[in-house]
Amino acid sequence: MALGRLQSAIVDHLKSLSYLDDTQGEELVAIDGELNGNEFDELLLGDYQITLHQLNVAKASAYDVAPFNIKRLAINKGTWEILEQEFCEKHGVVPVSNVGNYIVVAFSNPFELTISRKITEISGKQVIPLLSPERDIKEVLNQDVNKTSETQFDDVVESIGIEFGTGEDGDDEDLDDEDSAPIIQLANRIVEDAFYLGASDIHLEPQEKELIVRYRIDGVCQEKLKLPPKVTGSLIARFKIMANLDIAERRMPQDGRIIFKQFTKKNIDIDLRVSTAPLNHGEGIVMRILDKQKSTMPLPALGYAEENLRRYREVIKQPYGMILHCGPTGSGKSMTLYSALNEISNPALVIRTAEDPIEYTLHGINQMQMNRHIGLTFAKALRAFLRQDPDIILVGEIRDKETANIAVEAALTGHLLLSTLHTNDAPGTIARLTDMDIEPFMISSSLLCVCAQRLMRRVCKTCRIQYEPEGREKEVLKNGIDWSGTIFKHNPKGCPRCNNTGFKGRIGIHELMTTDDKLIDGINRGNETSQIKKIAMAGGMKTLHQDSLLKVKDGLSTLPEALATVPIDL
Repeated sequence: MALGRLQSAIVDHLKSLSYLDDTQGEELVAIDGELNGNEFDELLLGDYQITLHQLNVAKASAYDVAPFNIKRLAINKGTWEILEQEFCEKHGVVPVSNVGNYIVVAFSNPFELTISRKITEISGKQVIPLLSPERDIKEVLNQDVNKTSETQFDDVVESIGIEFGTGEDGDDEDLDDEDSAPIIQLANRIVEDAFYLGASDIHLEPQEKELIVRYRIDGVCQEKLKLPPKVTGSLIARFKIMANLDIAERRMPQDGRIIFKQFTKKNIDIDLRVSTAPLNHGEGIVMRILDKQKSTMPLPALGYAEENLRRYREVIKQPYGMILHCGPTGSGKSMTLYSALNEISNPALVIRTAEDPIEYTLHGINQMQMNRHIGLTFAKALRAFLRQDPDIILVGEIRDKETANIAVEAALTGHLLLSTLHTNDAPGTIARLTDMDIEPFMISSSLLCVCAQRLMRRVCKTCRIQYEPEGREKEVLKNGIDWSGTIFKHNPKGCPRCNNTGFKGRIGIHELMTTDDKLIDGINRGNETSQIKKIAMAGGMKTLHQDSLLKVKDGLSTLPEALATVPIDL
């Protein structure tokens, strides 16, 4: 029996690319007996001295897909945004990029249609396959992300005469110059290191005897670097220059934005939202990292429980009304709204957004950046939008009475309006709107749903420890969700996968309050928040506490983490 059809096609492509001569090609075609895939590959790589890259190019031509050198992919924590690393390791695939409605994935076997279907289900996107050698994919998947991507500071710190990590002074004659090469390098390294480690914020905090640099990773601040106080002025000034702020003004808070690709040659396309503040030992800076290479995550990847996801999807498809997301800064409100817009966006709808700042650019959606210096506020943007015939409006935040009034009017006049509000839970939103002088009957007529949310750390799947809860822990689970059984706790020592913390990534917990006749009646009667909460729970609402316990039950997080994120229901 001769070579298989695909194997013969691979030989033909190797000949056409001059990797095999005619004699070698004839020898291979004349082989007696069919070879399996591995035997065929080993024969070409060993006896015929074909390189792995050459074989991959020939296979790609035969399979009619594009070849890809997976080793050139810069792996960092952002790589696993849509497809979790555990899924990729199980199925031998690596996500390469994520653009619009498509996700590009490297396969060792592009004919694995079941895996493509699973990826489509998880991501909600159409899969574009690339071909990479299986051994290269395994090598990439086995990389320690933290080890390979972490930036080292030793060389740049030594270049400005500082002993790293001790805060001792050295030769510091250049430290007063924010334009000196070492200070520029140090500023860039801090941003690059934070980006590679998957940090959401960078904190520069001057103390009496040192400058502390901290990163917020998975919602928890971690100290990264200590520098002597003589570095403080020049380093802060360097970041202010990058953000086009006034370096002479040190007594007043300032806000700005850094477009980082203007200051680096590396392929890091991020913006930083910069906020400075005068503190007791000098100016401090907090920078929020906005990754422009990230796209929105699909709604199923945000942590919604199955019932909540079904109800939320029904609501966002309504023709008009108001949808509010509430929670503190950094609880994932913006990402959820972006994901919702991405899901319902189509050429038949006109969508306008007013944001401060624009965090992610969405294809097919018209976005407006607020500018308070010239008087462009949410209220003014909203008034302008109502004259532009939109179907859907997103307002970054309802901060004042004027914005709240216009938002309610928009929801009552045929527009679907989405926005955010700062309240602790979903029922508390009613009292917050009433406090903004919105009449209860206006709230009940316009409101479709309120979604309160938080982000809770995921327990590392590799090193988590299973156990049977007892005493108080067992009681909390029984009272909250009427369930008992084994759950997981984090491993204090951790593992390389979770950077020895026991936690890896975060997941959303949600309290989804949708309106019904009883809730509308309660709002109109002016019921207190506790009564509104009881009515909503009777209508099927799971509280933040209950949803956090469901994540514990499913092995996604730990009970101490759930109780630290939201309080127990009274």
